[in-house]
Amino acid sequence: MLVIVGFSASAAQLRISFGSLSAGPVSTNLQSVLAGSGSAGDWQIVSDEAAGAMSAPLIPQAASTPQTIRRSVLAQLSQDPTDEHFPILVYTNGIFKNFKLSMPFKIVSGTAEQMAGVVFRYQNPSNFYVIRASALGHNVRFYKVVNGARGNIIGPDVEIRTNTWHTLTVQCEGDEINFGIDGKVATVPLHDGSFSMGHVGFWTKSDAVSYFGDTTVDYTPVIPGAQRLVQETINKFPRILGLRIYMPDDNGDLKVVASKDPAEVGMAGTDSEKATMKDGSMFYGKGKGTVAVDYPLQDRNGDVVAVVRVQLKSYSLAETQDAVVTRVRIVVTDMQQRVFSKEDLK
Repeated sequence: MLVIVGFSASAAQLRISFGSLSAGPVSTNLQSVLAGSGSAGDWQIVSDEAAGAMSAPLIPQAASTPQTIRRSVLAQLSQDPTDEHFPILVYTNGIFKNFKLSMPFKIVSGTAEQMAGVVFRYQNPSNFYVIRASALGHNVRFYKVVNGARGNIIGPDVEIRTNTWHTLTVQCEGDEINFGIDGKVATVPLHDGSFSMGHVGFWTKSDAVSYFGDTTVDYTPVIPGAQRLVQETINKFPRILGLRIYMPDDNGDLKVVASKDPAEVGMAGTDSEKATMKDGSMFYGKGKGTVAVDYPLQDRNGDVVAVVRVQLKSYSLAETQDAVVTRVRIVVTDMQQRVFSKEDLK
């Protein structure tokens, strides 16, 4: 469903593409959620007829004749007329902080409402930003939702036609938010620091039936705090052979969230790491010419928030366990100086 068009340490592009998908429910990397009340959204892949400017490849033809082809698009088909009914489809495979997003949309129908929009820096169904276009209201608006409460609504009056493809854009840089419609800037830059990063997704309201085309996100990759901590530690202690940080995931399963070897991220923790996470105990292991220790990583309150596995070269066969633990303690103590809470590792 998605294609990474380009990637580097400082820039990347994500393309959420629907054109090659078969008709039916959506699944991979997209999660249906509901803000407000009413029934769940009905997100489907459907076939749509649209001008060639929205699709590729182009078929040569007379310049005066618009190209029309069929392609797959994302559609929200629920027609629940509940007023505070906001179906959202969240892209779950990425967190975005500084980015520029471009989203084609077409409002097809609706009696109570005719709207389509994009959510960004999404945290959960009660906390997110949204920019939406209204064909009934003839406007484009930005607002935020914090703990379920809607903030000030900001944006211009714009002619939004039904059954016509339009394009919403949004760009975030720090706390600055810019958005536009069909290539035109909608407002002066807005500033809001409620959400520093989050998911992106597709949005509708009430009984609006709306379609969405292939969406692109140009972004600066977000490096998790745990990975930054690993890199800073390796730079300070270059003789470390291996360094991993384990943390529980949303299901409580202990996994590697950062490592000197990026290929290890996602690996499950063993019984020793689980025991360290549970009661703060330390585990010592010895290999051929190497030693390793699982050591608890504590926040400023002394609570264990992660497990650090440090692998070192053994000085000699006579090196004691206490000597190894002392060496590891120096490393972990240095790491803990930069961890006020588990949030610093995210």
